[in-house]
Amino acid sequence: MPSTTGIAEALTPASIVNETLRQFPATTGVFNQFGIDACCGGAASISEAATRDGANPDELLNALNVAIGAEENRANSAS
Repeated sequence: MPSTTGIAEALTPASIVNETLRQFPATTGVFNQFGIDACCGGAASISEAATRDGANPDELLNALNVAIGAEENRANSAS
């Protein structure tokens, strides 16, 4: 899917919060910034968690994908 941010979109609304955190540690701060409960509610999809915790699902997903893109750029620059 093309991205409006210029980065590849690694996550979808159906991606699971805990799996996202395991695979992309840089997303921790984004979940915290949006007030997403990843401890007790981490088995939910990103969309479900955003709705449950009062965050805009589209804004959350975009911010997560931006964080992943930045993490991947740092990793590529270091190699």
